[in-house]
Amino acid sequence: MATLVVDVGGNNVKLRCEGYAERRKSPSGPDYRPQQLVDDVHRLTADWEFTRLSIGCPGPVDRGRVTRELVNLGPGWPAFDFDQAFGKPVRLVNDAVMQAIGSYRGGKMLFLGLGTGLGNTMIVDGTVIPMELGHLPYRKGRTYEDYVGNRGLEERGKARWEEHVHTVVGLFKDAFNVEDVVLGGGNARKLSKLPAGARIGDNENAFIGGFRLWDDQA
Repeated sequence: MATLVVDVGGNNVKLRCEGYAERRKSPSGPDYRPQQLVDDVHRLTADWEFTRLSIGCPGPVDRGRVTRELVNLGPGWPAFDFDQAFGKPVRLVNDAVMQAIGSYRGGKMLFLGLGTGLGNTMIVDGTVIPMELGHLPYRKGRTYEDYVGNRGLEERGKARWEEHVHTVVGLFKDAFNVEDVVLGGGNARKLSKLPAGARIGDNENAFIGGFRLWDDQA
């Protein structure tokens, strides 16, 4: 049973398939829609063989369905049936969940994805707890995501953005009393210094997490 893992981000869609060494990707963006994802996956995997898919997308997911429109992508995600579109079994989760599962080493871990937005997931003794902290109010009527996502980096510059990353990580670490904080996403490696108690995740962990989603049927 070969699994195709599809990591949907605000800027790119990245793919990896069991049995193949190559990683492939295609651009996404603020008007990117689910049918475009299906079309891109078919195009990029024309010479790959797989029997099932794991998809991580940047938004709230419950029981394998997106529950509301995605902030950083186009419309149409909640009503879309990926199993039907691909004609194969699909396990759909939040993208931060997928990367968190691939980053997990045990105990209580908080994953924060510093990318287009702010992905977040906690895992406690193996139990995955998806969260949507990024859209909560932080300062001056704006959200955590506005300060530590791409908008914060572009509007405030790297030094001030990094200050807010340290502040936010400290707040969440104390609030959830976690022993392990993993910073993933495309901007995590732009930090000149890691917040106390944090480690850098690897983008490869999203693929590892996608493969692990099917461990119960290995």
